[in-house]
Amino acid sequence: MKTLAIATAAIALASLAGAAMADDMNTSSGAAMEKCYGVAMAGKNDCKAGAGTTCAGSAKMDYDGMHWKNVPAGTCTSIKTPHGMGSLSPMKS
Repeated sequence: MKTLAIATAAIALASLAGAAMADDMNTSSGAAMEKCYGVAMAGKNDCKAGAGTTCAGSAKMDYDGMHWKNVPAGTCTSIKTPHGMGSLSPMKS
């Protein structure tokens, strides 16, 4: 009985650790991801982007500096748009 309880606790702990890691990783490829502002197309942004927005798909215009898209880590600032490069922090449009 004690062994079952320990095994159950170990599995639960491993699940929590895995879920925490998944927040920072793209689970389909295992690649680390980062928020990149100013690269999302209208209606294609990932979640909440600041005042007046709700969540994914709320961008009203292409390349809005307040909306972000998840991109592979290390690539954001090299993404070229008609308004400049992607940014790791929100920017004015």
